[in-house]
Amino acid sequence: MIRKEYIHKGTFRCETGEYIVDLKVVYHVSGHYFRDAATEEEALSALRLDSVSGRKKTVWITHALTANSDPTDWWPELAGPGKFFDPDKYIIVCANMLGSAYGSSGPASPVPGSCTEENPDGTPYYFSFPRVTVRDIVNAEILLRKYLGIEKIDLIVGGSIGGFQALEWAIMEPDVIRNAAFIACGSRVTPWLTAHNEAQRMALEADRTFRACESLKGGAEGLKAARAMALISYRSYEGYNATQSEKDDDTLFADRAASYERYQGKKLADRFDAYSYWYITYSVDSHNVGRGRGGVAAALDGVRSRSIVIGIDSDDLFPVEEQRYIAECIPGAEYHEITSKFGHDGFLLEYSQIAGILAPVIED
Repeated sequence: MIRKEYIHKGTFRCETGEYIVDLKVVYHVSGHYFRDAATEEEALSALRLDSVSGRKKTVWITHALTANSDPTDWWPELAGPGKFFDPDKYIIVCANMLGSAYGSSGPASPVPGSCTEENPDGTPYYFSFPRVTVRDIVNAEILLRKYLGIEKIDLIVGGSIGGFQALEWAIMEPDVIRNAAFIACGSRVTPWLTAHNEAQRMALEADRTFRACESLKGGAEGLKAARAMALISYRSYEGYNATQSEKDDDTLFADRAASYERYQGKKLADRFDAYSYWYITYSVDSHNVGRGRGGVAAALDGVRSRSIVIGIDSDDLFPVEEQRYIAECIPGAEYHEITSKFGHDGFLLEYSQIAGILAPVIED
């Protein structure tokens, strides 16, 4: 996989009515096209020929909340040379979603015209960046698809907010998506999920450096707390007890799970920024495939892809009734349920079960 950037010149209109100027989408794509070509246009021409002719199947992976556009980084057991999603065997594409901290346009991006000799990095948008919706994210990915010259996507697959994107895309471009896999997600954000997001945003707001907007390190302590809160929703009672139990039966104060929470909070704060986190949680809260389409059931009825819906039996954030409902509303959809003691994070960890479900689809 190789990292590339796509710039959409001009204005990109968001659902809110606001605009992003010169939208940037960072993406990863099967790297052999670019390694073997003399120019970028030559590489894109070879990719387009393989995709349009059907010599290679196109797999588009949509990533989750704080992941990036390189699936070999966060799904290493499934994506990579010789793996299930092999970038040498298939055309693999994954785009970094808008609002993220990994290069695509977001609150950390410089305001157009702010880069000067004295300030070469420019001034970040911070809170002047538009709030983007899941549909905005997918519209940006559609622009990238057209730039790459991909006419059909043989399989789109995503979990969590990646599942939101895959579901929206299957509705928005039903004639483009041939097969789709929606993992551990819902058709509309629930009050339960929004409550989790708001609690995390409150943690960001409680850090007085967050609103100061003096640097992208603002809100770092709040981000650590927000991440710690999120982790509890991603895992499960059984999962925490299995991995974070005290090793000493006679310990006076339990602290192993506490240490794990602090470690994970710092880990995210070191690689992400609080402003991007604030924005992408609002993107989650925008999710509603039925908005403007006559309701959720009517929107799902318009999906024409072969659809695989996967639930996780221990997922408290997206209980399996949400995936069952999606499968009931999409014509001909298949529902599968995987077993995991790790809750919502099972979509990242139960890779062998996921591969077993998707193998007949990708090999068809």
